[in-house]
Amino acid sequence: MLETLELKNTPFHERTSRLSIAQNWRRWAGYRVVGSYELSLEHEYWAIRDRAALIDVSPLMKYVIEGPDAARLLNRMTPRDIGKLAIGQVFYTGWCDEDGKLVDDGTISRLETTRFRLTSAEPSLRWLAMNAVGLDVRVTEVTDQVATLSLQGPKSRAILNRVCRDTIDGLKYFRSMQTHVDNVSVSISRTGYTGDLGFEIWMDAGDALPVWDALMQAGDDFGITPCGILAMDMARVEAGLFMLDVDYTASTHAWIEGQKSSPLEMGLDWAVNLDKKGYFVGRKALEREKREGSAWRMVGIEVPWEGIEQLFAEVGLPPQIPSMAVRESRPIMSDGKQVGYASTTTWSPILKKYIALAHLQRPYFEAGTPVTMEVTVEHHRKQAPARVVKLPFYEPAWKKK
Repeated sequence: MLETLELKNTPFHERTSRLSIAQNWRRWAGYRVVGSYELSLEHEYWAIRDRAALIDVSPLMKYVIEGPDAARLLNRMTPRDIGKLAIGQVFYTGWCDEDGKLVDDGTISRLETTRFRLTSAEPSLRWLAMNAVGLDVRVTEVTDQVATLSLQGPKSRAILNRVCRDTIDGLKYFRSMQTHVDNVSVSISRTGYTGDLGFEIWMDAGDALPVWDALMQAGDDFGITPCGILAMDMARVEAGLFMLDVDYTASTHAWIEGQKSSPLEMGLDWAVNLDKKGYFVGRKALEREKREGSAWRMVGIEVPWEGIEQLFAEVGLPPQIPSMAVRESRPIMSDGKQVGYASTTTWSPILKKYIALAHLQRPYFEAGTPVTMEVTVEHHRKQAPARVVKLPFYEPAWKKK
């Protein structure tokens, strides 16, 4: 008989489960997390963009990497130049196989000279161990021991300044600091997955509830709102941020070559430091792709409302599009030929546009290229006029200030 694997609760479950009116739960890395607290996503979405949203992101896979060769391991495993990562700084990065195809992506925080924290979407302990052969380094998974909250939105800094022992006004984009919240020791990084001003707060799992309570109390008159991962999904598409197993497939899980993507194809040119010295996994393949150009590229697609409206009007209906991000493949066409596919689509409430993250073949991925995207109208597949745009779709001025 097959044993049923029971989903784990995050350290914040005692609070999130009571606040969720919708009881809309989602599976994430072996945990159950709130999909939405309310019956619609509108209030939670606008908390991200107008106020402050508190999101439980504890299921992120987390690893502490320490020892004399900790930096060497991360420099070998990723295309980022870890020698340039200062204490208190955070790098976003992907990591590849020898063919230059993405295995996973996440962040690396330098906590001390020889101590780092790495996050990933998928379990990465085996991959870390394979690359650590011959190095003096210790890798420890701390996913269950470290609770994490994401506080996102234009009011997030003001709330943290109320509740933190030290001011965070000087905390720059992709930097981290140690402080206390309600006498609890926490690490705060100016990072997130929404494309807005935001912070992530890291703490021991046993201290989770006091930190949640302190933030909710401090943010009450700022309109702080518990937010589920479905509203965050809409925001991350607006920010042009992709997701493993949705917008790309890990090369270690792909069945065929066509399912794999390189960081250059995913638009991560800025995170591939080919000028750094020495070997890293996938270097030769990425150097070759850089010289020859990528065959594919992840881009943004905007679908004008007028085109959707016309397709529905032809059958006597008003336009109907999903009110949440949809993680499904939709063909992208040019002159009747399929030239790519959209992997995530969403209506953007702040932009008032229907948008998508899409993978297009060369030369169709250039900004401004006219294409069409499939939409379903009364059970029939139609093509709506669209165009290629640069990512991100939305980036507020206060995000990095």
